[in-house]
Amino acid sequence: MKKAVVLVSGGMDSAVVLAIAREQGFAVHALSVAYGQRHTSELDAAAALAAAQGAAAHKVVAVDLRAIGGSALTADIDVPEAGSAGIPVTYVPARNTIMLSIALGWAEVLGAADIFCGVNAVDYSGYPDCRPEFIDAFERLANLATKAGVDGAGIRVHAPLQHLSKADIVREGLRLGVDFSKTVSCYSADAEGRACGHCDACVLRAEGFAAAGAEDTTRYAG
Repeated sequence: MKKAVVLVSGGMDSAVVLAIAREQGFAVHALSVAYGQRHTSELDAAAALAAAQGAAAHKVVAVDLRAIGGSALTADIDVPEAGSAGIPVTYVPARNTIMLSIALGWAEVLGAADIFCGVNAVDYSGYPDCRPEFIDAFERLANLATKAGVDGAGIRVHAPLQHLSKADIVREGLRLGVDFSKTVSCYSADAEGRACGHCDACVLRAEGFAAAGAEDTTRYAG
């Protein structure tokens, strides 16, 4: 089986991407990044998802983005409720660039030519590093900056959910047998992974289940 590195945050999108990569016949090597996020229960969810979906390996790499702060997820800034104008303070500076770079390094070590990530540019919070232009640019960088790229093996960055609505993502996950109750999407999830129900991530998730006509198995605090 061909190997692939799959970024797994513990949220619903990355859970579906993990299932897609497996369906495509890859031996998936799940990668989670402990970047100093306030909602660390997502890392427990990532481990559970990797085990449930038969990942060949699951690696957690620590990067301390709290050292630079600048985000409600890595600093003492309140997480806003859904509907904030512009790029919200939950945006973590350079997060996807850093995560994909770590995935790229592991892919080279594994001899994997494929990297999967769960970025979405339809129902999302407006983060600049979720746009198709970013993924295309990173793939070009990956092939310029690596031995694999120079040797002609090539690196592909897959973002299979990029143009799907949250409802479409829910439907795809259900088709693939993803257990969404194991996932944590909330920006303010508690230690047990229970959601706040008010942040952007919670609202987008709830709207996705409703639009798909599917049961929302999200666990809420309170």
